Amino acid sequence: MALFGKLKAGGFMDEIRCDEPSYLIWKWHPNGSQTGDNNRENAIRWGSSLRVKEGEVAVFVYNQKNGVMQDFIKGPCDQILKTENLPVLASVVGLAYEGGTPFQAEVYFINMARVIQVPFAVPFFDLYDPRFLDFGVPTAVRGKLTFNIADYREFIKLHRLTNFDLNAFQTQIRDAVSRYVKGVVANAPAEKNIPVVQIERDIPRINELIEADVKSRFENDFGVNITAIDINAIEVDKSSEGYIQLKSVTQDIAAATVQAQSEVNIKNLHDQQKINAENMEETMRIQREEAQYAQRKETESSHFAAYQLEKQAEVGIAGANALGQMGINGGTEMSGGGGLNPAGMMAGMAMGGAIGQNMAGMMNNMMGGVQQLTQQGTTPPPVVTTMYHVAVNGQATGPFDMATLSPMILAGTLTKETLIWKQGMENWVAAGTVQELQSLFNVGTTPIPPVPPTL
Repeated sequence: MALFGKLKAGGFMDEIRCDEPSYLIWKWHPNGSQTGDNNRENAIRWGSSLRVKEGEVAVFVYNQKNGVMQDFIKGPCDQILKTENLPVLASVVGLAYEGGTPFQAEVYFINMARVIQVPFAVPFFDLYDPRFLDFGVPTAVRGKLTFNIADYREFIKLHRLTNFDLNAFQTQIRDAVSRYVKGVVANAPAEKNIPVVQIERDIPRINELIEADVKSRFENDFGVNITAIDINAIEVDKSSEGYIQLKSVTQDIAAATVQAQSEVNIKNLHDQQKINAENMEETMRIQREEAQYAQRKETESSHFAAYQLEKQAEVGIAGANALGQMGINGGTEMSGGGGLNPAGMMAGMAMGGAIGQNMAGMMNNMMGGVQQLTQQGTTPPPVVTTMYHVAVNGQATGPFDMATLSPMILAGTLTKETLIWKQGMENWVAAGTVQELQSLFNVGTTPIPPVPPTL
């Protein structure tokens, strides 16, 4: 069943509506009623019409023995009032009131659409920097608070509509916001690390802190919705002794900090420059050595044949010297009869001479080949020479070519029973069994005459 019937022309006693151009809370009075005459002032007759505009809420308040009861009608609404269809009224009004007897109810209109702005000002109070609590700086705050009623049920719980006065309510709002703003600003230097001498430059941040703190408080304490808080100015009394002293101290500290930081920066710069110079010197040294090494290798590559000849000559000369020394040592050993070993001496000398001659021939041939290659600009394939290793006193010597083995045979240090080996052989074999060496053993030799005995 509907709360109200359709609006009909005529047949109603009163028209319940609010025509105030600007209001927050407004109480309706019947036509002809006088303030203070509660029976007539609050008497509502059956058949009256109710008109509630968009953004308004009509509140019917019934005072009963068991407490205050309320009915809420949100706009828009334009209907004829039927007492039996008001939910609360149906339970508190007896049958004797049906059919036109007035019932007692207070009607209030709440403007949900109105936005109210309240200017506020926090008078000068001492603001302290947590680092220098001896210097209080007089500071004042000015701004504007904007709010509206979002939850009318919660608003009614917190305020008595009967005695509601907008001016008194705005005064309460102004006092509260001044108190809240003062608390936020006073704690900002310590909690948010905002220097007192620079606080007037940080209004946007202070504004955000105040909005976060005040919004929830006003919802809980006054039942209103804060739409905006605008801090117009934070005034610091710069002529006060506290400000002058604090400014002097902070300037000295700032100057000392800047100087210390500058010294640190200069030292870091010098250290970095020193490190860079050392790194540059080391880098240049490495690059120089690498360039010299690359140049040396490039030179060796460009004259590879001469470089190879040089190294081979060094190896050959060292081998010849070692082999000649071995012959000398063998020649100086005493025989079983206490005499010298001429055969060993001659063999060592022969082998050393043969290797020397062989190396000299190799060097002459290689030098001639290098000159010829230099003139022709081409590199011929290497000449394949068979090289043999000879076992001497259980040790491998060589390798030796055919030209070196021939004088060794003549000296008697290489016989048919001497073990030799060349690349491709599986094991050491007697020299006489090698076919290409048989021609060296068949050459006739003149026996060495015996050495006459020493007298």
